[in-house]
Amino acid sequence: MDEVGLKRKIIREAKKLGAELVGFAPVSRWSEANELQPQYWPQAIWSKTQTVIVLGVPMLLPIVESTPSINHTVLYDTTNTLLDQMGYRLAVYLNNLGHASIFMPRDGYGSLDILLKKMPACFSQVYAGKYAGLGTIGYSHNLLNPKYGPRARYVSVLTSVEVKGDALVEGELCKKGCTVCSQLCPAQAMSERPGSRICELDAIKCTQFHQVLQSENRWPCGVCAKVCPVGEDRKLYGSLSIRLYQKERAAIEKDPSHPDYKHLVHMRVHGSGGDRKY
Repeated sequence: MDEVGLKRKIIREAKKLGAELVGFAPVSRWSEANELQPQYWPQAIWSKTQTVIVLGVPMLLPIVESTPSINHTVLYDTTNTLLDQMGYRLAVYLNNLGHASIFMPRDGYGSLDILLKKMPACFSQVYAGKYAGLGTIGYSHNLLNPKYGPRARYVSVLTSVEVKGDALVEGELCKKGCTVCSQLCPAQAMSERPGSRICELDAIKCTQFHQVLQSENRWPCGVCAKVCPVGEDRKLYGSLSIRLYQKERAAIEKDPSHPDYKHLVHMRVHGSGGDRKY
């Protein structure tokens, strides 16, 4: 089978397994970009790697908007389970075709406690997605995809298959000067990094805030993904006003039954610990 035919076959299988987004990145892109230390390159993790196949699934915007809530937690867990199963099954599929393959789980750490002590995870799905042509890195360090903005999650298959990489996204999807993610970050974990489009992220603050939410059974946070204006999914759901997010906390503090936000309060106060309404 020729390279083009094989790539099409892999995409069909990935879609059958549930992937909404599929991208291919030759390992050369890590060294060409030189944005990560060499020990985090896929070929350093597994020497047989020639191509990284990145699979993505969306986080549904109205549920992301409910964060922090048990509904958002279940959405997160559901996508995580699906991603790991897709990655495993696609790797086995490729092995059966005679192409040695493994998958890198969507998260590379065992717990938030461990992450606090031993950052970062061993492989970056965000940069893999960038090099596979699925998006660009936003101010918040999330991968921004044209269709879903930062509201998608990813898993990667490392394979010996050699196929042409997908075109990288041209330009930056992150809107320069926006920084709404930083303004509304509950942990206040983002600050400007001189000379960079990407923020200086205080990963300790971010993770510690996640620990609080986890203790209430309503994590992860996801506010940076919720408020980002990038993504065609906003048109689908009719959620186009970023100002609603900027006014949310004050409006709920004044009146939890405010018509613009009462559905969110309902999802936040049911099914999890604490009484956080925003």
